[in-house]
Formats: sequence, C-alpha cells, structure tokens
Amino acid sequence: MTQVPDQGAIRGRSLFSSARDSFRLLMEDNFAVVGVAILAIFVLLAIIGPWLAPYEPFKAMMTETGRLNRLSPPNATHLLGTTAFGNDVLSQFLHGFRVALIVGLVAALAVGFISTVFGVLSGYFGGYVDDVLMRLTDIALSIPTLPFAIVAVALLGPSIENIILVITILFWRNGARIIRSAVLTERERIYVKWARAAGASHFHIIMRHILPNIVRIVFLWVTMSVAFAILTEASLSFLGLGDPTVVSWGQMLNTAFSSGNLRTAWWWVVPPSLALVLLVSSLYLIGRAYEEQTNPRLRRR
Repeated sequence: MTQVPDQGAIRGRSLFSSARDSFRLLMEDNFAVVGVAILAIFVLLAIIGPWLAPYEPFKAMMTETGRLNRLSPPNATHLLGTTAFGNDVLSQFLHGFRVALIVGLVAALAVGFISTVFGVLSGYFGGYVDDVLMRLTDIALSIPTLPFAIVAVALLGPSIENIILVITILFWRNGARIIRSAVLTERERIYVKWARAAGASHFHIIMRHILPNIVRIVFLWVTMSVAFAILTEASLSFLGLGDPTVVSWGQMLNTAFSSGNLRTAWWWVVPPSLALVLLVSSLYLIGRAYEEQTNPRLRRR
C-alpha cells in the first residue's frame, strides 16, 4: 500500500516562514551575530555617513596661509588627515560606505534573481529548457572575469550603473548551476510528486514547494554575491575604472597609489582597506554560520 505523506509535507511552506526560520537559525551562531552586528554598523553608516562627513569629499582644504593642505596627518581639524590633493580623508571615507553598500546590495539582488530564475526553470522543467539555459550558462562561464570586467567597463564608461551591470553579467552563472542542483533534488521529493498528481500548477509547486526549500541556497549565494560585488567594484576602481563623480574605497586607494603615497600616507590607505576587510569578513561569517546551521553534517561536526 502506498504511504500517504503527512499534511505538513504536502502543504509546503511560504517564503516568509522559510526566511524567518533561516534568520532564527542564523542568530544561534556567535560568529553570525558578530557578522550581523558589523554589517548593521556598515549599513547605518551607509545611510547617515554623508551627513556625518564634515566636508564635501572633493573640497580642497586650505591652510591658514592660503596654501593647499596636502598630506596632513590626523589632527583635531581633520581626524583622518588629508590627501595629496587637500581632500579630507574622513569625508571621503564616510561617503564610501554608501557606494559599497549600493553596489553590493543592488548587484547581489540582480545576481540572485537571475541565478534563481535560471536555476529553478532549468532544474524543474528539465528537457529542452534545461539544455538551452545550461548551454547559455556554459557560454557565460567561459568568459574570463577580470579581463571581461575591465574591457566592458572601459567600453561602457566608468559609472556605478555600468559596474553593477558588469558584475551582474559575470556572477549569475555560478549561482544558476548551484541552484539548479538543489532544484533537481527538490523536484523528486514525495510532496512535489503528490502536488503534481493532485493537479497543482507549475507556478504553485515552484512557489510553495521548491523555492521555500531552496531559500537557504539562494540566501547563501546572495550573501557571497554581495562580497564579490564589493570586491569587484573596489578592484575596478583601484584600476582607475571607477565612477569619477563619486568617492569609493577603491578609488581612494587608486588615488593614493597614483600619487605615490600608498606607503607613506597610512591615514589615507588604512581606513578604506580595513573597511573592505571588515565588510567582506562579516559577510563570510554570516554565510559560514548559516551554512553550518542549516547543514546537519556541519552542525554535528
């Protein structure tokens, strides 16, 4: 006799309840709490940073004698000193928080959406849909990351929008394959087969049975994509391909390097470098902890 699965398995879960359970699991890990705390501080500074900045980021500071206040070390007037062009480092540093978070979040959401659409459609429907979408993914995977990013931004023009577009084009491909593999497993579950036999639509099955059960994979990929996006933007800006109209941490490092003060003006170099390390580390702490909490094998170990 065929065993009927319990009603909870047939009913499935909503995306909201899955996200709520995921956050609850995340908060049970001390490393995740540290990562979330650091990330929350960065988000807060991204929101209020421009208002905390004492000066405009590109404003040239002058001395009392009317000369350009170049490479001044930290003091009471300029807490993080000045650049070789007389700009206040603290003001540029605070403006950089918003750029990093905007690029990271927008690019990661775009990457997560495209990866999820490709992965779910390919894994769930299979057949010709799977062949077409995975061949497109294979073509995308053959593109070298950094050379393509450099050429694309150089051709499109150095702007935040173009950097986000290039990051989205480059990083959705790996996530599509990861999510597809999870969907291939989920579509063979007994509750999915029962829902299909009961006449449920493909949309209903995907939204109620597939997506809620792969949300942890999507969350992990989006978290990692934020880190990838921030590092890619910083790398492109350091190479001189960043948006010249806004201040980012990579651009600060590029200006320090091109002016020949990368090794001497530590107050100019350390803040953006340390911020990048802390921000990316917080995201990896969250991702590692979440994977450990949702993976029984890792949790037992």
